[in-house]
Amino acid sequence: MVRKTPLAAAALMVSGSLLLSGCTVTADISDWWSETFGDASGPPEVREEFPYVREGRIFQDTGQDTEMRFSVTGLERTDEYTVMYYEITYLDDFSGPNRNLSMAHTLVDPLTGRVYRQFLDENGLKYGSESPNQDGLYPVHDGVTNEYVRYFPRIPDEVRQVTFVGSGLGAMTGIPIQDVEEERPDPESPNGPDHLSLDDPPPSGENLTFANRRPDGDAVADEGWVQSFVDSEIASTTRDGDREIISLHSDVMFEFDRSDLTEEAEEVVRRAATSLAANVDPDEPTITIIGHTDGIGDDAYNDRLSVQRAESVRDLLAEEIGPGFTLEVEGRGKKEPIAREGGPDDEQARARNRRVEFSYIFNDTTEATEEEEYDDDGLNTAQRNVTWPAPYDDDPGSVVAEREQDGIRLEVYPLRRDGAYVIGTVALTNTTDAPLIPEMGGSDVVAGGPEQFSKGTLGGFQLFEPESGLVRYVAQMDFGEGRYSSFAEEVHVLQPGNTYNLVAVFPAPATSVEELTLRAGPFGEFEEVPVEY
Repeated sequence: MVRKTPLAAAALMVSGSLLLSGCTVTADISDWWSETFGDASGPPEVREEFPYVREGRIFQDTGQDTEMRFSVTGLERTDEYTVMYYEITYLDDFSGPNRNLSMAHTLVDPLTGRVYRQFLDENGLKYGSESPNQDGLYPVHDGVTNEYVRYFPRIPDEVRQVTFVGSGLGAMTGIPIQDVEEERPDPESPNGPDHLSLDDPPPSGENLTFANRRPDGDAVADEGWVQSFVDSEIASTTRDGDREIISLHSDVMFEFDRSDLTEEAEEVVRRAATSLAANVDPDEPTITIIGHTDGIGDDAYNDRLSVQRAESVRDLLAEEIGPGFTLEVEGRGKKEPIAREGGPDDEQARARNRRVEFSYIFNDTTEATEEEEYDDDGLNTAQRNVTWPAPYDDDPGSVVAEREQDGIRLEVYPLRRDGAYVIGTVALTNTTDAPLIPEMGGSDVVAGGPEQFSKGTLGGFQLFEPESGLVRYVAQMDFGEGRYSSFAEEVHVLQPGNTYNLVAVFPAPATSVEELTLRAGPFGEFEEVPVEY
């Protein structure tokens, strides 16, 4: 599912300076598209309108945060790779060696949630445009454009558009992939090494180019999946690649220190069985029922209790789901907590850790139906809602809400659908005359929340759906072996008077949802934030 592909881990860009219903984008979404946008019965036309340009202020490790223009000039699929061509121009003055603090360059298929990063060598240097001194740094001159080439794993033929993140300027949606028989020719006379000194800029109007290094036998690239988390009072669900995990909160399922199901729990399991029967991959019909406890008590006691609870759920599930499935039981006791116990939210954290999970491979040909939506009991946390990839747009729209706290102004823009996700865009402005490190929240403001999805400086952000009570957390990118990357821009030191645009990506709500509440950590809640396409 997750792999590091030889010839197929990305570094920071360096410059010298869901889940129960794995619905697919088929007739169901086409009908929604037609009803919403008119006579169109399929996806919007994929237009190739390179370059795709974004401008804004980026974080630098020296604090010389500067305005930058980032232009994707080509994204081409060959028989071996996906090749990205882009240009960078710094519009402000700055000096000395600087490093862009954006996340690693990443291509995301917004329909499946597959993510791809650049090829690196054994020293962590990127293939493509070579650093003149083999140190990952590139010469930068004010107002001069640098041209770059980067290599990614070959993205499957059926993927026609991707979302690019990693420029430091937010998510660039709807970037089309062009199929080509061969790569563009390398720069004939790379001039980057000739202009390493700030005192020796290139002639006016001349771009800097660099020698090109194609991936060789030492090249590896990270591939992974977007991991989503949606929560309700009764259940939470995680989707990671082709595996879904439904977690039933044990406070709903069992009395304290008991393993027999409550009446409410029996109804929840019966309803879950209906969805499991429809959504488990028939080619891999194994459902693993996993019991977990909180951290109170010794290992032996918790291991035994977790198995007993999982067996109670299995026995009822076997009665309800019918033949054709393999039901396995595991008890993991207190070994895999998802919330940190012992803190100020200890009671909520322990309740979160007491849970029973269904883990299975989902059937990605299943379409959601009205009968499979569980608005009344919270089991629709698992539903995966997919629209078409968002077309490219460099305009986040108009500010719909704003608030200031401790010298930082937060401005909120409309949420934007992109495949199975929604992109939240906010702007942060330091209104003081001194640098500020913002406290944006995270696990310390999410009572009992899952720690993994509360990390990062935008980890305290959530989307709340008032009608259903569902809570959607910032998504993660899972690269295996415990390596995760938040699907959001990190927030660094805000320089005086500067404004920074940042994005966080969440699993999408149903297409009927037109407004959501944004929980913005210490800035509080913003109600009725529009969800747009």
